[in-house]
Amino acid sequence: MLSFRLIPECNGANKQKEARPNVVIIMADDLDSKQLSCYGGQNLQTTNIDKLAEQGLKFNNIYASEAMCVPTRASLFTGLYPVRHGSYQNHKPVYDNLKSVGHYLADLGYRVGLTGKDHVTKPKAVFPFDIIEGFEPNCVSPTDEYSLEAVKKYMTASEKPYCLFVMSINPHTPWTSGDTTEFDQKKLKLPSDWVDTPLTRRQYVKYLAEIRRLDNQVGDITKLLTETGQDKNTIVIFLGEQGAQFPGAKWNLWDSGQKSSMIVRWPGQVKAKAETNAIVQYEDITPTLIDIAGGKAIAGLDGQTFLPVLKGQSKTARAYAYGIHNNIPEGDPYPIRSIRDDRYKLIVNLLPETEYYNRFMMTRERKDRNTVWFSWVDKAADDPNAKKITSRFVNRPPVEFYDLQNDPFELNNLASDPAQAKRIETFKKELQAWMKQQGDAGASIDIAIRK
Repeated sequence: MLSFRLIPECNGANKQKEARPNVVIIMADDLDSKQLSCYGGQNLQTTNIDKLAEQGLKFNNIYASEAMCVPTRASLFTGLYPVRHGSYQNHKPVYDNLKSVGHYLADLGYRVGLTGKDHVTKPKAVFPFDIIEGFEPNCVSPTDEYSLEAVKKYMTASEKPYCLFVMSINPHTPWTSGDTTEFDQKKLKLPSDWVDTPLTRRQYVKYLAEIRRLDNQVGDITKLLTETGQDKNTIVIFLGEQGAQFPGAKWNLWDSGQKSSMIVRWPGQVKAKAETNAIVQYEDITPTLIDIAGGKAIAGLDGQTFLPVLKGQSKTARAYAYGIHNNIPEGDPYPIRSIRDDRYKLIVNLLPETEYYNRFMMTRERKDRNTVWFSWVDKAADDPNAKKITSRFVNRPPVEFYDLQNDPFELNNLASDPAQAKRIETFKKELQAWMKQQGDAGASIDIAIRK
């Protein structure tokens, strides 16, 4: 872990001249939020993130609408679902006529900055962030060295309030940062939808080591706020993004990919040691920031403010969370859509007659087969449970329906259960209505984009 010597600011620089709060949003990269100890994780103690949860409000039902980095971050910044902002395939740019949180908060007198992973900041006309040095911008960098000097300068440079996005690259692949000696492979508790192989455990140790790095970064940022006297008038929001780059998580619409984490610390406004089951999505964050800053709701956004939930005035925010997946350019066409409430989830696979394939985890050209996925396939040859899990991943039915309260890893498909028929029909109608409202044509948009 890097160490920093932070010198407190002098005299009036510590004092908050603005009544409106600053906002610091710390975002992970490919985090399996179930590994955070405050969310029930048993493989490591995420001390700093847990401390935020002790001081604020933990959201148990926050979802990425598309379980991949670029669409999720575009949704965060624009308040729009992927089809409407244009980045409905990974690395596809947003439409260039949009506005984002950078505009909305600047219009309300805020400085809006970003440090770290920055590949969703183009075009500048859509994302007019102040880009701050300090955190590694390249998510596939083999190192994640960082410095807080420029971050500190930005925080203390003006009496105007600020919203600063701190975008960590942890725990995104290649999983080469962090100390793996903390973990004993044999004692790790693996997710129930995984196949237990030696290679899986070796890779998982590397992944957990980067979660430790992430937790350290959260600690350094919160410490910086305290040492510059800004902790009392700064909202800290921690976000987990989407799931890990393991089979069945990222690039899918099962909860292992779509379900995220969010913790909000707001001294004097948000109750400490609290949690909520209110359903929210990344599209709701920008409208909430606008509401916090005193602005009026922006017409045409898909997201909606959850400020009443933050202030304890409401236990609900939205009735459903929606999901979209388009597999190109990360693999063969495999469009998926989903809808869920606080207990049940419907997944519709729009090309069920084809096999799911992802080029990062299942590389056909890889002759040595030295990937987690192929270690699962090898074990499936003589292990019925491994065969069930790998078959579930590749060959999917037209409809999946899950009781997430009793089946959190979505291993028991209830699509043919007569007792669920009416509920499934209701979910289908709601999903179809959402797709129509979004202008989502379904399978026909999961195609290669001409450049």
